[in-house]
Amino acid sequence: MAFELPPLPYTTSALAERGMCQETLELHHGKHHQAYVTALNGFVEKDAALKGKSLDEIVKLAHGKAELAPVFNNAGQHWNHSLFWPMMSPTEGGRMPGKLEQKIVGDFGGVTQFKDAFKAAATTQFGSGWAWLVLASDGKLKVTKTPNGSNPLATGEGTVLLGIDVWEHSYYLDFRNRRPDYVQNWLDKIANYEYAASQM
Repeated sequence: MAFELPPLPYTTSALAERGMCQETLELHHGKHHQAYVTALNGFVEKDAALKGKSLDEIVKLAHGKAELAPVFNNAGQHWNHSLFWPMMSPTEGGRMPGKLEQKIVGDFGGVTQFKDAFKAAATTQFGSGWAWLVLASDGKLKVTKTPNGSNPLATGEGTVLLGIDVWEHSYYLDFRNRRPDYVQNWLDKIANYEYAASQM
């Protein structure tokens, strides 16, 4: 069964007042994410070893294998973006539920310290990639980053609670080359912390 582009959980204009314009979402979801899905389906169709496998299985199977790099890149980006859309909210963006706030304060020392660590990871990821808030195997929250289409599923760094796309197509129409401003705005106004809490 072919992989499909998941629908957005809101309209393409829903985040405009929070700093992500309709054109950004239309291009990012409808063009970029769709391209990853289309390419991944093409690879699966040609490789019997991939047929019938779940997206998680393909990401893990292809990770670190040079001959499967194109498969990994597209599977990883499909996985990342499928999580990215519900990690943003036009109504709850920036609001942190008590359960998550307590955990963040306990593990980072405070919400400000968490945001500073997350912003540092997102802005120092050279070139394209992602920054993540994960629940590690030791039960602690931590911030990590991955290049290009990689993710914590592939690297085994923990359960993803939040992730931000720092490829330029994610923010260039809204923030030009000001990645730090995009990340700060995302953390303060767009990030769906209710979703993050639900993954703990």
